[in-house]
Amino acid sequence: MTMFDAARIGAVVIGASAGGVEALNLLLPVLPKAFAAPVLVVVHVRQGQPSLLPGLFAARCALAIEEPFDKDEIAPGTVYFAPPGYHMLVEAEGGAAPSIALSIDPPVRFSRPSVDVLFESAAHAYGERLLSIVLSGANDDGARGARTIREAGGACWAQDPATATAPAMPLAAIAADAANEVLTLEQMAMRLTQYVDHSK
Repeated sequence: MTMFDAARIGAVVIGASAGGVEALNLLLPVLPKAFAAPVLVVVHVRQGQPSLLPGLFAARCALAIEEPFDKDEIAPGTVYFAPPGYHMLVEAEGGAAPSIALSIDPPVRFSRPSVDVLFESAAHAYGERLLSIVLSGANDDGARGARTIREAGGACWAQDPATATAPAMPLAAIAADAANEVLTLEQMAMRLTQYVDHSK
């Protein structure tokens, strides 16, 4: 899937770190209420204190914003932010509807939540129906997971490093040959708004 194919997208997964909140603020608020896929987001946040992200984006977005609990069923048209201190995974076993799994396994790439952990589990659950987005960040978390998604038939968009506050994360995805396309945030936003459920 080299181009965004709205009819095939079952979920969107997003990874971000330094500069990522600003990038998300250009993407998530433009998504219409009829957006037809769940969006799962990992942002590297400080552990040991509640995340402010759900409240911040709930006030700005048409979509429902959740900080999920373990075993929550994944609903379309909902944005899920990984809770601080937990890996957020997608589970889809035995034909059951995909659900959230939260884990306190050791940090990956020095991070918990880890972008790689979310991306790799989502690739297993959604395969070619998965779109991943790698945004601004100061390390290489997400590159390995994005490569797994691409190998499973899904797609990856990397933020244009020239537009990223911290370009290391998208650069790592590009270097790993994980990115189908390198896009500005404005290009991503325009593409994403095309994927709506017209029955709503």
